[in-house]
Order: sequence, then structure tokens, then C-alpha cells
Amino acid sequence: MPLIVLEGPDGCGKSTQAGLLCERLAAAGRTALRLREPGGTRLGEAVRGILLDKATVACAEAELFGYQMARAQLCHEVIAPALARGDWIVLDRFWHSTIAYQAWGLGLDPVRVRAAIDLAVGSVRPDTALYLRLADSEAHLRRSARAEADRIESRGDTYRSRVVAGYEALATAGDLTPLDAAGTTAEVAARVWAAVNRG
Repeated sequence: MPLIVLEGPDGCGKSTQAGLLCERLAAAGRTALRLREPGGTRLGEAVRGILLDKATVACAEAELFGYQMARAQLCHEVIAPALARGDWIVLDRFWHSTIAYQAWGLGLDPVRVRAAIDLAVGSVRPDTALYLRLADSEAHLRRSARAEADRIESRGDTYRSRVVAGYEALATAGDLTPLDAAGTTAEVAARVWAAVNRG
């Protein structure tokens, strides 16, 4: 059964669209489990707190392995069993974020990063992976309306530019399907639903 991933930089609307997609899937009679990365397990949520805490000091390699720890547990404990049961899963971020944020954003070797990802995810693969593409000016407005930025969000414009370049590279390579995230919430939700049904 499908594993649907929503990706993109902070402020693109992933979390909002993940919730709306789960509601629509449920209305269509499909059991849909909404998950986020990092998180989704007791271990994953604890790691999330550390990784996003502004007080955390972590080198790029430590950050990489923190995300893989949370991801491995989520895939083993939740995602693989859910897929085996025939459930649908809507996942807010997956391995694509690691390529964008840690490989492109922090300059880690993408080949070695992908090797770490492969170990963490095992046999879990997304059926549909959507990249919510949004101009940074609009994403900035959305980020500004939220609570205080976390450790990753606080890294500034240069870092975010590298992250976006990483997402664009993944889209070009066919690892992500780009989706226009501009417009009203309902308009974007309609695009997400159409893409999921195409997938």
C-alpha cells in the first residue's frame, strides 16, 4: 500500500497539507497514518527534541546520524508494520530531507549520506514523494507567522538556498515530483490530491 511523502523547505506547507491529505484519505475510506520525521516513536521524538533544540551543539556528522537513528526506529517500529497491514501512510519528510539539509546544506558527501540513509530505511521506499515548491519570499512570510525558529530554521538565508538547491536537484533526478505550493491552502490541497491519485 502507498507510502506518501511530502517534502520541501521550512514554510512550504508540508504539515498543513499532510493533515488535509489524511482527512481526505479517511473520507475516501482509506486508513491513513500521519507521521513526521524526525519523530513518530518514543525514541524518534526524543531525538527530535535534541536535534531541533537551539542549545544543541552538533557537528554535521553527528546531526546526520541523529536523523538516521530516528528514521531507522520509525521504519522498523511503525512504517514497515503499517505497510504490511495495508495501511496508507502520509509522511512529513523522509530521506530526501537528509540529502537537502545535511548533504547540500551542510556539505556532507552525498554518496556517504545515501549509504547511511539506505542502512536506516531498509526496504522501506515511498510510492509517491512530492516536493512542495514555493518561492523563498513566500516561505519566509509563512515562517515568520509561526513560533520561534528552531535550530535548523535559524541557520539563515545562505543555508536555506543550499537546501532548496538540494531539493531542486532531487526533483531533476526524478527522486521527487515537484508541486506548486503557491496559492490558497485549498488550491494546494487539490494539487496534492490530484498528484496522489496519479501516483
